[in-house]
Amino acid sequence: MRFRYLLIALGVTASATVGAQRRPPAPEPTNTGPVATGATTPEAMQNKQNVGLEVDAMQENIQKWNDSVFSFGELGFQEFETTKYLTTILRQNGFTVQQGIAGIPTAWTARWGSGKPVIALGSDVDCIPQASQKPGVAYHDPIIEGAPGHGEGHNSGMPLQIAAALAVKKVMEQQHLQGTLMLWPGIAEELVGAKAYYVRAGIFKDVDISIFTHVGDNLGVSWGDAGNQNGLVSVEFSFKGESAHGASAPWRGRSALDAAELMDVGWNFRREHLRIQQRSHYVITNGGDQPNVVPPNAAVWYYFRETDYAHIKELWDIGERMAKAAAMMTDTEVSMRVLGSAWPGHFNKTIAEVMNANIEKVGLPAWTDADQTLAKALQHELKVPEVGMATKLQPMRGREVIPDDEKRGGGSDDIGDISWNVPTVTLRYPSNMAAGPGHNWANAISMATPIAHKGIQAGAKVVALTVIDFLVKPELVAQAWDYFRNVQTKNTK
Repeated sequence: MRFRYLLIALGVTASATVGAQRRPPAPEPTNTGPVATGATTPEAMQNKQNVGLEVDAMQENIQKWNDSVFSFGELGFQEFETTKYLTTILRQNGFTVQQGIAGIPTAWTARWGSGKPVIALGSDVDCIPQASQKPGVAYHDPIIEGAPGHGEGHNSGMPLQIAAALAVKKVMEQQHLQGTLMLWPGIAEELVGAKAYYVRAGIFKDVDISIFTHVGDNLGVSWGDAGNQNGLVSVEFSFKGESAHGASAPWRGRSALDAAELMDVGWNFRREHLRIQQRSHYVITNGGDQPNVVPPNAAVWYYFRETDYAHIKELWDIGERMAKAAAMMTDTEVSMRVLGSAWPGHFNKTIAEVMNANIEKVGLPAWTDADQTLAKALQHELKVPEVGMATKLQPMRGREVIPDDEKRGGGSDDIGDISWNVPTVTLRYPSNMAAGPGHNWANAISMATPIAHKGIQAGAKVVALTVIDFLVKPELVAQAWDYFRNVQTKNTK
């Protein structure tokens, strides 16, 4: 199986982030070749009906699992309680859990079943700094002021996948279906930290298809070039100078903070002359100790986002030159450390078409007046259109290649690294509201409410039905790999 992740080319590893309310890509739907269809035999249809009923029977557990993970609110690489809680559920249900995968303490896989196909089910679990928020309150009201919280909705994805997996497992046991389910969490996705390491460690080497989930405000899937998803490299630049008394002898010092600030000033002047597709942002992670000491050390952390490897590397090269120039101007030294990366995603047409048919079967949840009132109240608070919760499915969209001049940039997600190693799709499920800006307290408001629970239940049904399709109709696996080998990776290796 091919390895495809940005840091092989760059010399390190990892990923990035997509806001909870990001819309699907803009390209018009295209019809290229026959549409893949799921299993339609009487036995398969009965299996699908049964798996849907199994998901419905887990309604109370879905609420409990989701709200528990919401309560943990753990940042990237700190997801210890989340890991303990989710792996305990899976062990109790007969899954074999391997912890510490890829050398990451909070990372794990959970497997059940035997033989082919091997179907991987994953979703992210980390949260956002300073996004603590009381659920169901349509204005800013943190549980703990300044604390992290699930302002990206990552508390919901693994409960969804667990519900889907347990429902499928029950039907597989009843019908003696062959296949292997592998669940895995996206650790430190917001720190662009884990999925490329998973690939390098061989976690997906025997996987036949990968189904990923991410929270949104509608139920949908897309295929092909992820036009609104940039790739990314995450780099920290560290400057080293010399301390001195800031009042008595500042001329004897060399300020590392001056160097970091000069780099940032240079980058901000350069923005005017960068492509419209790029996104770049930074935080100063070390600005010195106290004002009367010339800072001997300083560091600034950058995300460089672009549409492809060449343009990402170009941004990084510009940043590196600016860092060296800033060090020269301040007579300091600079070093550079890559913290992570994400490859732009490409998603599988066969899996998406099969999944979309199941989305149309399941449909959107039946929102109550209370659900709509909460959504519209938040939308009013944030001064965005008061449209409430979605009541109409969006059409599936996809194009094999989106011309670069049609792209306008966006977030990043290290699921892209996995998508270049195994046929993959991302299901968006409606556990959030079309209101918040993403990575914000507002995106946490619905995430431990009936809105989240209903969205998870609908998403779990879609995943479970899609897994049944690939278990009982093995030619779909071959068709997914045919697209992967002869379309997706035909000219991009």
